[in-house]
Amino acid sequence: MVKSSAQSWIIGITGASGTVYAIRLIDFLLSHGYFLHLVITDAGWRVLHEELGWPSANREQLLRDKFAQYEGEFQYHPIKDIGASIASGSFRTQGMVVIPCSMGTLSAISHGLADNLLERAADVMLKEGRKLFIVPRETPLHAIHLENMLKLSQMGVRMIPAMPAFYQHPRSLEDMIDFMVGKVLDSMEIEHDLFKRWGDEHHE
Repeated sequence: MVKSSAQSWIIGITGASGTVYAIRLIDFLLSHGYFLHLVITDAGWRVLHEELGWPSANREQLLRDKFAQYEGEFQYHPIKDIGASIASGSFRTQGMVVIPCSMGTLSAISHGLADNLLERAADVMLKEGRKLFIVPRETPLHAIHLENMLKLSQMGVRMIPAMPAFYQHPRSLEDMIDFMVGKVLDSMEIEHDLFKRWGDEHHE
């Protein structure tokens, strides 16, 4: 099991559609023994309710019930707990994934705002030069969205838009979800076999 703080990851969930991507990523990482720090905006909880039917009460216990079967461990940080460990640059983590990322949160991060713990944790990644991956989920995009993405990309943030591919011939919604989560894991440099790679003759 990955116990070291330096080898843990922060997973942030915002109010964009596509929370299923985040849950699948958490499933994968916990099943492979990683330690995760989870932070979810209030809008993110609303979308979890709307898209996955998750109740909004007893949030921490709900997460523990959902992920109790895995080898890996996690710590849930309330969005308003600005004094949490992940709000400080002295607390070491491998990096952070914001999945899915709303345009509001994207804008806040690109402008250096830190009005909640998720935004502050992302700001810590930037100031400490750590890995930050953002999975934006919006369409269509206007110029401000694109400018914010460009600004963060120029700072070294990896943008991984929620754009499933079809060359691997997905046969289910789960296949399409796994493709996107696999692309995130590729950026995190974590091995997986969630989708058929182009030219891979071992998956027919």
